[in-house]
Amino acid sequence: MNLVWPNIFEHSPYVIQAVTEAIGGLMVGLGPNIILQYVLQGLYHPARKAREVCWRVFNTLYIYNADALVMGYPMLEDEGEQSYARTTLELFIYKTLSFNLLY
Repeated sequence: MNLVWPNIFEHSPYVIQAVTEAIGGLMVGLGPNIILQYVLQGLYHPARKAREVCWRVFNTLYIYNADALVMGYPMLEDEGEQSYARTTLELFIYKTLSFNLLY
């Protein structure tokens, strides 16, 4: 992953396609949450070009593995009225239901 990831900023269409396919393969091999940890760093980067590439990879992750990404999202602190808590039981039930719907 450390050898593939820096190449997402290349300009050649062939390299972009190869890197996108490599990230797709790593998504299957390593799991989507590992790729998500790399992507989250660039989603709000100050440079527009870096953000565009990271959002493109995130959209691919979201399309193919939306249910698996729930466990990888960062925890947010409570802000008074709003409660952003996810318990382990909720994650287990959600993952079990989504797995049963697929198979």
